[in-house]
Amino acid sequence: MSAPVTTLDAKIAALAARDLPLAVEILKEAIRIPADYVDKAVDQGGDPSCGLSNHEGPRLEYLKKRMIEIKAVASADDISFDAFGNLTWVVEDKTDGIPRDQKKVVYLDGHCDTVKALRPVWREKTGGLDPYLGLFDESRINREYLRRELGHLPPDSEWEHMLFGRGSADQLGGVLSQIMGSRILVELMGEGSMRGVILRGYITVAEEDNDGGGPLYITRKVLPGAPPEMIPDVVILTDSTGDSAKGALGIYRGQRGRMQIEVKVTGRSCHGSMPHEGLNPLEFGAAILKEAADKHAAGVGMLDHAFLGKGTRTASWSHLDTPSDCAVPDAFTFRFDRRFTIGETPDQAVADVDALDAVKAARAAGLKVEVGVPTYDQKTWRGYVPGNPQIYMSWMTPDTHPAVTAAVDAYRAVITPHVAEKNEKAGSLRREPRVDRWVFSTDGVGWPVPVKDNGITVPAAKQWVDAGAYKHPAMFGFGTGIEQNTHKIGEGLDTRELQHAIAFIARYPSALAAR
Repeated sequence: MSAPVTTLDAKIAALAARDLPLAVEILKEAIRIPADYVDKAVDQGGDPSCGLSNHEGPRLEYLKKRMIEIKAVASADDISFDAFGNLTWVVEDKTDGIPRDQKKVVYLDGHCDTVKALRPVWREKTGGLDPYLGLFDESRINREYLRRELGHLPPDSEWEHMLFGRGSADQLGGVLSQIMGSRILVELMGEGSMRGVILRGYITVAEEDNDGGGPLYITRKVLPGAPPEMIPDVVILTDSTGDSAKGALGIYRGQRGRMQIEVKVTGRSCHGSMPHEGLNPLEFGAAILKEAADKHAAGVGMLDHAFLGKGTRTASWSHLDTPSDCAVPDAFTFRFDRRFTIGETPDQAVADVDALDAVKAARAAGLKVEVGVPTYDQKTWRGYVPGNPQIYMSWMTPDTHPAVTAAVDAYRAVITPHVAEKNEKAGSLRREPRVDRWVFSTDGVGWPVPVKDNGITVPAAKQWVDAGAYKHPAMFGFGTGIEQNTHKIGEGLDTRELQHAIAFIARYPSALAAR
């Protein structure tokens, strides 16, 4: 049952409704910004990759400027870029009389990079949608295509609430909930919205290419040796937590880990007319791929966790070194996207590939086969080289943890009273909070730290989660967008979700402080 609505609850919900048009305005511009760069020559200031991983600068500069203008921070001194390139800010009531080392610390984490827009494909297949400009010709919209392509759309009569564009569902809507939620927290600070809490916001970069890269920087470079007022009690991940069948705005408390496994098969090149003179890495590599696919289909080597689900493995990328299309190639390199669940380890995932019979056969025939984990070494937009192995850890926060139960309280305080029962179907909003888990990967994979020699002093009161060889702050996800709509042609967001996500972010700090 929901608790009685308090004055603070009512004010937060009202301000979220008031601020929705402003949030939509800023979100539309954040989606549109790459259009100023993608078609312009590089020597004239253009960037064909604007908005993608490591090319987020113009979007972030705009968001920083708007946050200062709309007073999402109390002072311009409270917001800055870190060395990695993340936009970070702090909200705190410095007059609440509570020592900083005794305050709860809430981190907000949402990435601002997107996947490729595929602009011509959007226009061709949707008829009237552009990935940067959104809806530009309603009369030409191919609604049948969109309903087939996307996991969930509201009825046609409710399309006035839809905002389309690359990043609307993944995950610029979540970023806007952080920004506007911070604005309300600043505005209501005198009424206890931030009493006993420090909020640290992060808009991270390069997540699509290097999941958790921003948090990896924080946990490896910022938190070691940091005082208690820097160490998070909880991290709220604002990536999409809607489901096309279960409903919008879930509270997600876990996800599988992810890694890249790279296989390089090196043979001996020769003329294609006499293949017996060479050793064909493409043919031997194809046999490795076939055996790996067959074993995955049979579930060999894959564990299944009751909550997070099964481990998976699929071929995801390849490169062929060959002198021509009439030659035996010199080398064939490919990667597996491996999702690992609780009980599976990266080392074992690599060993499973290395032990394939087709790998042994290639080596026995005289080819060189190297199986390992690639390193992510692309510079961020600020010039930082991450240099991390492409291993991203699974995590799970218990449903009884105060961080999760406070999320349920916040939902019931500012969302439940404003959602009609009749809307509870498919991907629509739910009156009652839904606690679940992600299928895809998020920045959450960057927060677990090795228990040995991590250098972070965590007071027991912060109740970090023990995950064996790793530990991590309590985490959960709460974000706008339907998970099955992300990365799709015609990606869109129902802005009614945005209003409620803003209210949730603004209510959560006081809900946590009350525990």
